[in-house]
Amino acid sequence: MNCKHFGSCGSCGLYEIGYEEQLKQKEERVSGLLAPFYQGDLEVFDSPNDHYRARAEFRIWHEGDRCDYAMGKMQRDGVKNKGAINIEECPKVIKPIEKRMWKLLEKINASTAVLKQRLFAVEFLATTTDECLVTMLYHRKLDDIWSAEAKELEAELNCKIMGRSRKQKVILSDEFVTEKLEIDGKTFSYVQYESGFTQPNPTVNVKMIEWAIKQAKTVGGGDFLESYCGLGNFTLPLSHYFDKVLATEISKRSIHAALENCALNSIENITFARLASEEMTEALNGAREFSRLKEIDLESYNFSTVLVDPPRAGLDEGTIELISKIENIIYISCNPETLARDLETLVQTHDVVEAAMFDQFPHTEHVESGVFLQKK
Repeated sequence: MNCKHFGSCGSCGLYEIGYEEQLKQKEERVSGLLAPFYQGDLEVFDSPNDHYRARAEFRIWHEGDRCDYAMGKMQRDGVKNKGAINIEECPKVIKPIEKRMWKLLEKINASTAVLKQRLFAVEFLATTTDECLVTMLYHRKLDDIWSAEAKELEAELNCKIMGRSRKQKVILSDEFVTEKLEIDGKTFSYVQYESGFTQPNPTVNVKMIEWAIKQAKTVGGGDFLESYCGLGNFTLPLSHYFDKVLATEISKRSIHAALENCALNSIENITFARLASEEMTEALNGAREFSRLKEIDLESYNFSTVLVDPPRAGLDEGTIELISKIENIIYISCNPETLARDLETLVQTHDVVEAAMFDQFPHTEHVESGVFLQKK
């Protein structure tokens, strides 16, 4: 990927070396962290070099009567620079965003003050099937005049537009897009809400799910437990390889989306529960009862496999203790350092039999990884 803002825009920190070299350095980093626990080959899943990101947010910079997109400045020597730079291109966003974002800016600048006034950011959420949701964020209350002008903009850009300000959300048509992904020979539909978490790189996301499916196929059934399930990204495809599924997530919005996605894909063997990871551990250990679980017979599950996809902080001690009792563990990590930390405990009961690296975020230091563990 080439971008005229490399070196000044803080969005892409790796730009002085080619993509293949970036990938090699990330592979060496992950392999090194996993070396004490795994001596096999690390499977590496690359990303498209450009037009890979389906979610993006841009600040709006006002200069006189004009608006421009802006991003935070590049950090230097570990010190975060203040301020922002105006950008004229962003080749990392997928085509459905790229083809609309500049037309949107042009229309805003050509419009009356209604669309520009105290506009401070624009967020984009798009799908590989060309749906796009644009959220315009303001430091003022939005009125019917704004809604009328934004509705015209929706039609011109063939997208969905929302407005947000403090304690206000204006939905003109929908607050979601529906992504369709081909995964392991099947088509899955995912409703993705504006404020909910979604995997940012659709191509690599499919590779991650298919890698997890490959591990699940070796298990041969049983029941499946998932923590941090989100909107059902892994849950839906993996459910086909197990008898019953219990998936937990703390976010109300994500659980709502997961239930919708379950119905949308006609999947009937998944039960979703709104629980934090720590709460899931307490419930399954019988240490605490939850009214949210009163319709769920936890004793009816016989888990053969668990999948965890925790935040950067990794797993808490209670969850590690809980999953250590389950035969097979699929651990997806957005932070290889905390993954390595958690493996120090998990390898006391399990062996790492497969490992992979997923480059969700090209041109940055960030890397996702996964390990498959089986009981000793």
